[in-house]
Amino acid sequence: MTFTRTLTLYVSRRFATMTMAMLAALAGLVALFDLIELLRRAATRQDATFALVTQIAALRLPFVAMQILPFAILLGGIAAFWRLTRSSELVVARAAGVSAWGFLTGPVAVAVLLGGIATTLVSPLSSAMFARAERLDQQYLRNTSGITALAGGRLWLRQADAGIDPRGVAILSGRPVSARDLRQGEAFRLDEVTLWRLSAEDRPLQRVEAPYAVLEPGRWVVPQAVAFGNDRLPAPSRRLELPTELTPDRIQESFASPDTLSFWALPDFIQVLEAAGFSAVRHRLHFHSLLALPLLAAAMALLAAGFSMRSSRRGGVGQMIAGGVAAGFALFVIDKVTGEFGEAGTLPVIFAAWAPAGSGFLLATALLLHLEDG
Repeated sequence: MTFTRTLTLYVSRRFATMTMAMLAALAGLVALFDLIELLRRAATRQDATFALVTQIAALRLPFVAMQILPFAILLGGIAAFWRLTRSSELVVARAAGVSAWGFLTGPVAVAVLLGGIATTLVSPLSSAMFARAERLDQQYLRNTSGITALAGGRLWLRQADAGIDPRGVAILSGRPVSARDLRQGEAFRLDEVTLWRLSAEDRPLQRVEAPYAVLEPGRWVVPQAVAFGNDRLPAPSRRLELPTELTPDRIQESFASPDTLSFWALPDFIQVLEAAGFSAVRHRLHFHSLLALPLLAAAMALLAAGFSMRSSRRGGVGQMIAGGVAAGFALFVIDKVTGEFGEAGTLPVIFAAWAPAGSGFLLATALLLHLEDG
């Protein structure tokens, strides 16, 4: 028992070291390509300095690490097990009567732990940093002006407003009305509306309060609008029309990306979205994908073991390792493809999120059973 425990800890340490090294190398490589792409986009932007572009790339780094973690576990596991097999350490251990299932418990536990840490601890940091990176990207490298955020049950919209200042902006806040509560002829409505009209320098020009606002093609219609000027005195109630490029579909598509939301914040955000009458399929899929990440990590660890523990004296090691990389990459791609089908509504969310991880785990276990027990 002591020998098995010591061997398990030794193999786990080698597995963890190689996995973290592979994660750092892959994340650095992807971040380098991301930085090059950002520099290309910033070449025509006078405000986008090299320091800003570097900051955006650095803010995206935890998000990149989250995305490539399963593949890093696969490659790190293959490298660790292959080196242990080449040095005959695993061969001697198995000749001494230690089953592969004995010393693989530790690496699988390490993989599950890495997946759990990524889901519960890295995800909040990654989402906050990625949201900051997206804001900087939109502000300096893109021409988009429709930025939305949903907080506390209220929808916040930012758009251009040339009514007072030719380069001014308007910030509209209100509570979205669910589709079943819309009146006839209405496609989208906000209740308890507050409208801030700002200059190009974000200086307040006017505040407008209204019971509701209706989005019509090309304009916001705000009946019973009460405007407050710089003197803070209310003007008589009147009908206000605000030109806009927003549409109901564009508003729905511009909700906060699931990648910018913490794992812990997703359940409440999903409830708010659904209460407002919007689809939360993307957010549900992202939430279940984060839940399934430890299982996917365990599947990658078992897959790495199954394709790299063959003795080098038997030959065909290169083909086995190449097969492991191909199988892991295929599982990684299938996970992304089923995610796309889940977002489109073709597959149920739970199936799209859990099926690749579950099937990969079962197939890797079957491979090890075949290799170990014949």
